[in-house]
Amino acid sequence: MLAKRIIPCLDIKNGQTVKGTNFVNLREAGDPVELGELYSSQGADELVYLDITASHEGRKTFTDLVKRIAACISIPFTVGGGIHELSDVDRLLNAGADKVSVNSAAIRTPQLIDEIARNFGSQVCVVAIDARQTAKGWKCYLNGGRVETEKTLFDWAHEANERGAGEILFTSMDHDGVKNGYANEALATLSSRLTIPVIASGGAGCKQHFKDAFTEGKADAALAASVFHFGEIPIPELKAYLLHEGINVRI
Repeated sequence: MLAKRIIPCLDIKNGQTVKGTNFVNLREAGDPVELGELYSSQGADELVYLDITASHEGRKTFTDLVKRIAACISIPFTVGGGIHELSDVDRLLNAGADKVSVNSAAIRTPQLIDEIARNFGSQVCVVAIDARQTAKGWKCYLNGGRVETEKTLFDWAHEANERGAGEILFTSMDHDGVKNGYANEALATLSSRLTIPVIASGGAGCKQHFKDAFTEGKADAALAASVFHFGEIPIPELKAYLLHEGINVRI
């Protein structure tokens, strides 16, 4: 069985790592390069860096930061935010990123997924989905959770899978920063319907939440932010716990 992955996520705004609750009330959490270097040394399997206001503000993810991160870490990292065309992907990969995460642009222009997969390989294309439960079911949101769309979580994830995405990064906006656990029921549904890995995001508050994401949610990876940024759960401690609980992780 493939090892389950632990992935710290660094949301970047104005060059600093920030973290909020339900996508609002942001507070600073540290220097993104220093944090990346720390997590790499602690045994994180991958990192995700998201320029969280790039799509909303209509600008590109800053390439210089990606270059600085690549020089300091020894694990794969994914970069997202403001990616709209193949030249953006090419620029970020050349700066040192291993994968790119597309969200708003993929919803607006789904063929972007096909183009990234065809030109760079499916393994490069992570489709991030921000969704929350509404009266009409799980709906997908654009621009960092600001704009509701007509797309539903499970249909859109399936379409992204079919178009050549390498992974789905699903963030439950209702669970984000609340620390009550991941949206395991929705995760399990995604995992059962897709042929590609699913990354759980939104809701980690204690070590058991990670275990539950893997056992109940059937997730392939668990992503978290504040519990790592503010020192609440050290990664070596988390991995030792998961191993003890019978979860296959890389130590």
